[in-house]
Amino acid sequence: MTLFTIGYEDMVPARLIETLRGAGVTTLVDVRALANSRKPGFAKTALSTALAEAGIGYQHVKALGTPAEGRAAVRAGRPAEMRRIFGDHLAGLEAQAALAGLADQARRETVCLLCLEADPARCHRTLVAEAVAATSGVAVTHLHPA
Repeated sequence: MTLFTIGYEDMVPARLIETLRGAGVTTLVDVRALANSRKPGFAKTALSTALAEAGIGYQHVKALGTPAEGRAAVRAGRPAEMRRIFGDHLAGLEAQAALAGLADQARRETVCLLCLEADPARCHRTLVAEAVAATSGVAVTHLHPA
């Protein structure tokens, strides 16, 4: 089994859906703390509607989003600080329960984690994916649309 991740920073919704379909994704798991976006089509309601029309499930897991201070650290160019803040966040009960649920889901279906950042090395979704892989045995693949 494979757990995919993707960042929509350089995409339009149609390209995202095309990429998800090509990978065989059945559910997109949105790991943004706030499922809002200035990019048209990527706010929670619009995105979930477009995915449903394409036959792909949508799930927002707020508990796996980066806390406000982590997002501020990224904007300030301090990714190591974001990783520390997010690591502390992941150790919490709510995040641990969400990780356990996501690990179970990833063993049953093809899931893709979504966040804004195009580069998975700069995004917290990689930390989520690594935590899920450590407990579920799934492989992690970062999708990069052409």
